Amino acid sequence: MACEVCDFENPADARFCMHCGARLVGAPEHEATQLIPAAELEAAREELEAAFGELPADQAVLVVRRGPNAGTKYVVAGDRVRIGRHPDSEFFLDDVTVSRRHAELGRDGDRFVLKDAGSLNGTYVNDERVESAELTSGDELRIGKYVIAFVHA
Repeated sequence: MACEVCDFENPADARFCMHCGARLVGAPEHEATQLIPAAELEAAREELEAAFGELPADQAVLVVRRGPNAGTKYVVAGDRVRIGRHPDSEFFLDDVTVSRRHAELGRDGDRFVLKDAGSLNGTYVNDERVESAELTSGDELRIGKYVIAFVHA
């Protein structure tokens, strides 16, 4: 699909130009995501506790629900987690729909804040594009083709 702004040829399923970032006219709408139902969230917590032990209050887990490597779990233990396609990202997402430096998850006490790092395709929390958002357990993140559940003790 050619960009009307810069004529860059993008993949057919792209919503934004990979060269200039403009919204592509006629681009397919993204697949709507849903919040994690309470029963599923509780089951996920139990599964995570079995896998990781009980999470301390200052830790959280990111669980890839959809996309490449679905089922992957990442324990957020530090004060800052870089998310992106760059090899030195703590949460590495290897797909061209993810910017090299896509987003950053920061911790302030028991609060977790997700900030977009100027990504091309945007960072979404519960299907809304955000520059910055405080996360609560059960929030669903969309970064490129990835749908990621945020679980906090």
